[in-house]
Amino acid sequence: MSGRPVRQRGLGLVSVIVVLVLLAGMAAAIVSLNGAAQAAAAHELLAARAESAARAGGQWALLQARRGEWTACRDARRTLELGAESGMRVTVRCDSAQYHEGRTADGSARAVRVYTLGAVACNSSSSCPDNQRATAAGYVERHWRMSISD
Repeated sequence: MSGRPVRQRGLGLVSVIVVLVLLAGMAAAIVSLNGAAQAAAAHELLAARAESAARAGGQWALLQARRGEWTACRDARRTLELGAESGMRVTVRCDSAQYHEGRTADGSARAVRVYTLGAVACNSSSSCPDNQRATAAGYVERHWRMSISD
């Protein structure tokens, strides 16, 4: 043997592999977080569509109660298909009751009709609310309710 020391090699290669593994892990985490953010944004869009559909269904029910076919509604229900526009379905309901409130100028009882309108919008293909799909991922449902009187 000679008196010369032997130089060891390979430590640089191990360091490069460790750094590459760490960078790959960080890249995988970023991709995963990006996918979750996109899913959350898509769910928010569906929720906004459902809220708009419920409001539109409620406004339609208001029109029907005031000037349409539901002028004396008693547990009336109707399903509006908004699938082509927003992928939503809206179940609209109307109920009313007549009350006597005070007296008119001639002394007769003043009749007042109170309407209770409701709309449930969801992205179900069967009915709203859809209790079977309520716990499924991607299902959204929004409610709208209003009470008006003559």
